[in-house]
Amino acid sequence: MKRVVVCLLVLTFLCGVVGVVGTAAPAYKIGLVTGTVSQGEDEYRAAEKMKGKYGDMIKHVTYPDNFMQEQETTIAQITGLAADKDVKAIVVNQAVPGTVAAIRQVRDIRPDIIFLLGVPHEDPPLVAVTADLAFETDQEARGVTIVNLAKELGAKKFLHYSFPRHMSMDLLAKRRDIMKAECDKIGLEFVFVTAPDPMGESGIPGAQQFILEDVPRQVDKHGKDIALFSTNCGMQEPLIISALDTGAIFPEQCCPSPTHGYPAALGLEITEELKGNIPGILKAINTAIVEKGGAGRFATWPIPTNYLLVEACVEIARDTIEGKMSLDDMDAVNARLEAAAGVSMGIRKLEGHEEDNFYLITSASVIFGKDEF
Repeated sequence: MKRVVVCLLVLTFLCGVVGVVGTAAPAYKIGLVTGTVSQGEDEYRAAEKMKGKYGDMIKHVTYPDNFMQEQETTIAQITGLAADKDVKAIVVNQAVPGTVAAIRQVRDIRPDIIFLLGVPHEDPPLVAVTADLAFETDQEARGVTIVNLAKELGAKKFLHYSFPRHMSMDLLAKRRDIMKAECDKIGLEFVFVTAPDPMGESGIPGAQQFILEDVPRQVDKHGKDIALFSTNCGMQEPLIISALDTGAIFPEQCCPSPTHGYPAALGLEITEELKGNIPGILKAINTAIVEKGGAGRFATWPIPTNYLLVEACVEIARDTIEGKMSLDDMDAVNARLEAAAGVSMGIRKLEGHEEDNFYLITSASVIFGKDEF
């Protein structure tokens, strides 16, 4: 009897060590293509997380930093994954130029592989009919959600910084018009200010200096209950700094993410412990915002879009391969997104491509100094 008990204890211990006893590991692999740490740290850290979670099931490669000039390398990375007969799905995030061409090449030899794309850089209608599943941020919907969030944070006015090059882009111009219309609808004054183009003569430093100098002028003119927004990534850090200094409101970045603008603006050191640790980063930001008197007036999405989409796409790929869901089931897709994000998500299909699986997404926000971290 003692021997039986000992054997059972040993077996239990071994189960804990190896994780699985008597259960076969999934007989497939998932290819994962992301940017490098220097080009896309959020998606790279998410890939590390998935690799840590699923081990050899995940085959992770990166596309080159200079992806615009090295599309053939991107294609080779994707087709190389497809050469492994055990790879049943390939996730690409961000889906940089060359991805559509790679999918077409793979289809000729491996029509069975499922392709899931995050943040495609190529033409959305083309991506919609090429990939099995694709996700992009819903910029038009954000024209409504950002303005309403600003009002929730106490804004009476909404200030939109941009410049002619961005306003010549149809999607950004359309979002600005939606923001203005939503401001009119809910009773906020819409203020548009033309900032220097970071690609212009003064470069990014000049554009950032303009923000640091102009925000105090705008707050003096309009009062502290004004929400600040800019279409440019390089302006997010000075906007956050200026909002804290002047007492203004900062509802969301152009590319909503805890890692975009906040750590640099707050002087946070991203230690080894914090790299890829989104809950830890959120908590550190929250502490700093509260200490600087910005509680209840700063917000963002709870997880970087690129981080979220890597994690969600891997889980969707697994459940699809194992027959647990269909890519056409919007509710099932959204459930996996919400599980990865930890908050509610908005989701709709690309207009004109309702028969395809190109999903546009928005996320609920976290408000620093108000929500639990």
